[in-house]
Amino acid sequence: MYYCYFESPAGNLLLTGNELLEGLHFPLGKTRIEPEKDWIYKKELFLQAIDQLKAYFKGELTRFDLELNVQGTDFQKTVWRELVKIPYGETISYGQLAQRIGNPKASRAVGMANGKNPISIIIPCHRVIGKNGNLTGFGGGLEAKRTLLDLEKQVKQLMQRD
Repeated sequence: MYYCYFESPAGNLLLTGNELLEGLHFPLGKTRIEPEKDWIYKKELFLQAIDQLKAYFKGELTRFDLELNVQGTDFQKTVWRELVKIPYGETISYGQLAQRIGNPKASRAVGMANGKNPISIIIPCHRVIGKNGNLTGFGGGLEAKRTLLDLEKQVKQLMQRD
């Protein structure tokens, strides 16, 4: 496994993968991991992802175009494919996400799949909120989620003015 770090406004992110990006992890929260002893630091493997993350955090990129190696169950992958369809700067509830995948009673299962998303930001699980509009669980911590949503909201408002 290869890895590198990317310093972002949401924290020092850990990127992991072999030939393709497989994980993007926050320094705090439930998804926090540390490189294992046999992992190799190889920043050049992740340059395209880093360039796109830089553009995202500058407000210059609203949709990622990266080849990923996403590991998960069929249900999780269905949820993650739907996450990518949530427009930049917008949020939906877990219930709305469950409806979008054709399983309106699966809000909790959708929430669990959302929490298992291995490639946060790029697969934008931060755009899913509670049905009452509250920020709820995020593997990188609620402060990181708030940072991402605030960034997208500000950029979207600027884009609408132009």
